[in-house]
Amino acid sequence: MAKPVSSFRCTECGWTTPKWAGRCGECQQWGTVVDAGQGVGIIRNLRATQVSGDGIARPITDAQTDAAAHWPTGINEFDRVLGGGIVPGSVILLSGEPGVGKSTLLLEVASKAAAAKSRVLYVSAEESVNQVRLRAERTFALEPELYIAAETDLGTILGQIDAVKPDLLIVDSVQTVSSALSDGSAGMPSQVREVASTLIRVAKDRDLPVLLVGHVTKDGSIAGPRVLEHLVDVVCQFEGDRQTSLRFVRALKNRFGPTDEVGCFEMTGDGIAEVPDPSGLFLSRGSEPVYGTCVTVAMEGRRAMPVEVQALVTKTSAPNPRRVTSGIDPSRVAMLLAVLQERVKMDLSAMDVYVSTVGGIRLTEPAADLAIALAIASAMTNLPIAHDVVAFGEISLAGEIRATSAAKQRSNEAKRLGFSNQVDAASGSIQAAVAFALTTGRDPRDIELDEAFR
Repeated sequence: MAKPVSSFRCTECGWTTPKWAGRCGECQQWGTVVDAGQGVGIIRNLRATQVSGDGIARPITDAQTDAAAHWPTGINEFDRVLGGGIVPGSVILLSGEPGVGKSTLLLEVASKAAAAKSRVLYVSAEESVNQVRLRAERTFALEPELYIAAETDLGTILGQIDAVKPDLLIVDSVQTVSSALSDGSAGMPSQVREVASTLIRVAKDRDLPVLLVGHVTKDGSIAGPRVLEHLVDVVCQFEGDRQTSLRFVRALKNRFGPTDEVGCFEMTGDGIAEVPDPSGLFLSRGSEPVYGTCVTVAMEGRRAMPVEVQALVTKTSAPNPRRVTSGIDPSRVAMLLAVLQERVKMDLSAMDVYVSTVGGIRLTEPAADLAIALAIASAMTNLPIAHDVVAFGEISLAGEIRATSAAKQRSNEAKRLGFSNQVDAASGSIQAAVAFALTTGRDPRDIELDEAFR
């Protein structure tokens, strides 16, 4: 008698293999390869199910839109990211690195909702009830309508939902909850899928909004199966450097609103606070201009924010000068140094160059090229750029300044903050931009003296 051929299948992508493997050879997920069983490959006939009543498909024009109205959380920056608030029956996944403040933010959301007489069930699978209470006392989040439960079993959580009947459910976190209907420990792909799909089904059936906390892996992606991000309605990422107090919430996926909005927060001793106007967080303005600094206007989603770029240029005797950056791509700075040396004739070959941003923000868009180049030029010539000068534009290898996206919005924000002189694509070339930025606001006699002794 022939020996039956075994087969193993990845629960994520469907990849099959005759031998078991700890890691899928197609999607590279760990722990997703399971025994496909004897029924793999058998085609079963599926009969139609009788549909009646409200389950019958109807014209989209007859669907009720009032039920899908956004419900404000009371935290304007969070509502901005969600598109106006939480939609009843929606499932929101908030991910972020450990210690960035995910639990603090959601406890603040729970407190605001409970203060508005909405019953909130906060399920913590990582902390005890007393630990959550201590954190709530510190952040002034004690509300009678805020119910706390420390549970890791999905069945018990469903029982808590039946008992409390909340208007909002928060689960911290989805990777630490396990279901008896699935094999493996909490956090395994099969467990995460079962827990998430069950909570999503409860949310849709009861019109109950659900907020889930999601862990991230070392590379920054959400831990667990990729299907988790497909199942939920909204995926938000909580970002921030733990060395600074500033935090950002971005929507990576949003079925009910835009995905290019950013919420700005600041971690304080009392929890988390909104930053509705972050314009002053990334500027370091003294009474007198200092050489080596230039302000640009960066776009964070739909929000325009002024950011100060600082540069320091020093002589070195080392054969390989140092190029140190903080908050800026080093390869971008290296390209701008080459453009300055070749197009503006600045000899930077024997100079150490240090470039940084104020406030720890990261500048990734090409629109910051011009401000970086001007800050380096100012540091190289020891000539300060006036406080009323702002610069934004992409620099090509030919030394040309290209127009940037959202130029009108950047310009309006700069004018609102009092920057009367803008250096942008209208300058044409990096040579003209450097000449304008380093002479604006200076006494003509000082400029003549500099030219005479150059």
